[in-house]
Amino acid sequence: MEQKDIFKFVDHTLLKQESTWNDIKQICDDAMAYQTASVCIPPCYVKQAKEYVKDRMAVCTVIGFPNGYNTTAVKEFETKDAIAAGADEIDMVINIGQLKAGNYDYVRDEIKTLKKACGSKILKVIIETCLLTDAEKVKMCELVTEAGADFIKTSTGFSTAGATFEDVALFAKHVGKDVRIKAAGGIASFDDAKKFISLGASRLGTSRIVKLAKNEAAGGY
Repeated sequence: MEQKDIFKFVDHTLLKQESTWNDIKQICDDAMAYQTASVCIPPCYVKQAKEYVKDRMAVCTVIGFPNGYNTTAVKEFETKDAIAAGADEIDMVINIGQLKAGNYDYVRDEIKTLKKACGSKILKVIIETCLLTDAEKVKMCELVTEAGADFIKTSTGFSTAGATFEDVALFAKHVGKDVRIKAAGGIASFDDAKKFISLGASRLGTSRIVKLAKNEAAGGY
C-alpha cells in the first residue's frame, strides 16, 4: 500500500482546546491537498469549516467529548446542532460509567438516539478502550452493532492511551458485518497505519500522518 492510498483512510484531526480558526483552516487545506477521508474538528468550527471546504471535504466533529458523561439529551442536541451546521460525520463518546455499571440498555439506547439524530450521516462510537477490560470491549462491539451505528472507534486521544493493534484485532472478531472500525490516537507512522488497516480498520483518526508527509514533527494526536 502506497502513502497516497493511506490518506483515504485518514480522518485528519485537530481537537486541541487552544485551536484557532487559522489552525482549523490549515488542517482543512492539508486534508484537501492530501485527499483524506475527512477533517475532524471541534463543533464550534463546523459551520465555518463546511462553508470553507464546501463539497471538497467531509467534515467530522465530536459529541460528548472527551469524557462522554453528558446526558443523552445534551448529546442529542449537540448532534442535531452539528448536523444543522454542516457536519457530515459524528464521533460520539459513550457513557463509560454506565457501561462499567452494567447498564447496557442505557448505552445501547443512547447510541440509537444519536444514530436517529444523524439520519443518513455517519455515526462513529468512541468507547475509550484504554479504560475498558477486554470483556467490556467485546460487549461494546455487541452494543454498537445492535444500535445500528456505522463505526466503533477506539479512543478520544485525550485519555491514558490510544489505539492498539490488539484492540483493532479484537473489534474485527466481534463487531457485526455492517460495523466498520476506526483506530484513533497514537498512530505515529505510515507503518502503524498500514498495520491498523491490515487488521481491519477502515478509518484512522490522526494528525501525524499528514505531518509526516509534510516532513513536519509528528507529535500530537
